[in-house]
Amino acid sequence: MRILLAGATSALGHATASALLAAGHHVIAVGSNADRLGLVDASERFECDLADFEAVTALAAEVGELDGLVHLVGGWRGGGGLAGQSDVDWAWLERRVVGTLRNTTRAFAGAIGRSDAGVIAIISSTGVERPTAGNANYVALKAAAEAWLAAVGHELRNTPARTVAKRVKALVSDADRAAQPDRDFAGHTDVRELAAELAAEFAPSPSFD
Repeated sequence: MRILLAGATSALGHATASALLAAGHHVIAVGSNADRLGLVDASERFECDLADFEAVTALAAEVGELDGLVHLVGGWRGGGGLAGQSDVDWAWLERRVVGTLRNTTRAFAGAIGRSDAGVIAIISSTGVERPTAGNANYVALKAAAEAWLAAVGHELRNTPARTVAKRVKALVSDADRAAQPDRDFAGHTDVRELAAELAAEFAPSPSFD
């Protein structure tokens, strides 16, 4: 299957690209930093500002047919209660969490809907279930991303394609553990574990004779 990773240069992006390649998929890695993108193990790599809809539509024309989109663009800003939920942080998060998801799904949903087993997956937050004042900007936008994904699912309702939202509290990688050896990462999800879950979403369904 041809699967596009939006925001492929994070630790999760690296792990997911490797997991999908190991499963035999064609991985199209997309990111905004050419140097970091070159380090991702992928079948193809494209530099693109996913917050720019014109750039994303041009990318879609170049990529062509697609079976899956894994949206990994994220980031976190918060703290300080409601008074700490600044407009600057809101704008930064909205551009990344919701803006890039809107652009990529509008550009690629049509191709994925034509696939026999298309999947669009996002990473969300368990904080959506229990919002806090210090996380208000972040979880509000994660909830908006889930709502947008549900609308994408409605668009694809008459196709074989489906949508998936994976909720995690926080992520951790080997690099994180090495950088903070005394930190307790309890409750964090290892990027390799989540990558394996994402790759499993693209496993072919068993056939029965």
